[in-house]
Amino acid sequence: MPHIHDVIVVGAGFTGLSAALALTGRDVLVLEAADRVGGRVESARFGDGTRVDTGAQFVCDDMENVMALLRRYGKTLVHTPMDGTSLVQPPGPDDDDAYLQSRALRLQLRRLDPADPAIAGLTVADWLARQRVSTGAARAFRSTVEGLWCRPIGELPMWYLVSNDRRITNKQTEIQYFVGETIHSLADDMAADLGDRLLTGHPVRQITVTGEGVGVTAAGRMFLARQAIVAVPPVMASRIAFEPGLPPPLAAALGAWRSGAVIKVQVRYRRPFWRDDGLSGLVAWRDPLGLFSCDVSREGAGATLVVFIAGPLALSWRQMREPALRQAILDRLAGALGAAAREAEAIVLRDWTDDRWCGGGYGDTIFDMQARDAEDILRAGAGPIHFACAELSPSFPCYVEGAIVAGRAVAEAIGVANSE
Repeated sequence: MPHIHDVIVVGAGFTGLSAALALTGRDVLVLEAADRVGGRVESARFGDGTRVDTGAQFVCDDMENVMALLRRYGKTLVHTPMDGTSLVQPPGPDDDDAYLQSRALRLQLRRLDPADPAIAGLTVADWLARQRVSTGAARAFRSTVEGLWCRPIGELPMWYLVSNDRRITNKQTEIQYFVGETIHSLADDMAADLGDRLLTGHPVRQITVTGEGVGVTAAGRMFLARQAIVAVPPVMASRIAFEPGLPPPLAAALGAWRSGAVIKVQVRYRRPFWRDDGLSGLVAWRDPLGLFSCDVSREGAGATLVVFIAGPLALSWRQMREPALRQAILDRLAGALGAAAREAEAIVLRDWTDDRWCGGGYGDTIFDMQARDAEDILRAGAGPIHFACAELSPSFPCYVEGAIVAGRAVAEAIGVANSE
């Protein structure tokens, strides 16, 4: 008789890892499509062996669950270097006022009710056009939204942005720390605790509801379980075949999302030359929109700037050949920080747009104006099939913190259901 697991978890990002580890005492199997764990958390090495995060990287004190895990696994927190002057590019006479107005806009939208009929049919672009702010403030706000949500504001429903942003509750800057060993090493350590209960290189193609639960087809095999947790982003979950087909509302809820477009670049220098001029290395570009850099240098590991290219800019720039893309990045850094920025020793570039196993970064966003209940429908699942991902988290959606919260929540829900 074939073995039947209690739970099969699809995906070994932080949601899947957290769910599996929370199901203490249960027979759990985790199936991961990629040859590594971490999902949108990933790392690479410079030529000298220094490991750097090429996916999610930053944490802050307000993210209590990921901070507790970092302490448990003995990771080193590095304060993100922010001493010195931060820059806006190109500079303008109203930079300070534009920033204050942009911040006020974000606070204003957080006070809105996502269910308010007045914003029901509005995109973020529609709402922004109605606000009485300067052109500079509007551009700053758009840069923030497209930089964080990684999609054009003309396709983001205003109600969705309000609902999503209200769940991001940090008081400290979200780039307060990064992890010396990489946050990806935390995923590796969590995976090690699962041992042979985790199989990488097993992309799930189909989930079939059976008389005893589910059959999960991956790598040419069918694995059986009483329940399944689909712990991948909605866009990736929508690519799995379900037999029988999912109820129409659930299928529609999965189809209401698009993945983000983002390119992350780590640029290594011999020394942090920008500090000679009293600069922090933190640069926010208003032209082009969606470009941001900051200093992630750490003692004994060289001087490094991380650069994010997000939203429509990522979609545009990824059309370049890689040498041209690298040069475009160095040219923008040089324009802000000086000619020495062109003298990079090494560059690690990771384009997350249309990623084979993650869909994109930093997360998926709802684009269907009518899909107000998409998240609730997904959380409810269908019979023995449950859905969980950072996008559905009640706190810090699309962050590592949110992924951990979502994974533990679905594990708890399964435990409660089985005890009833």
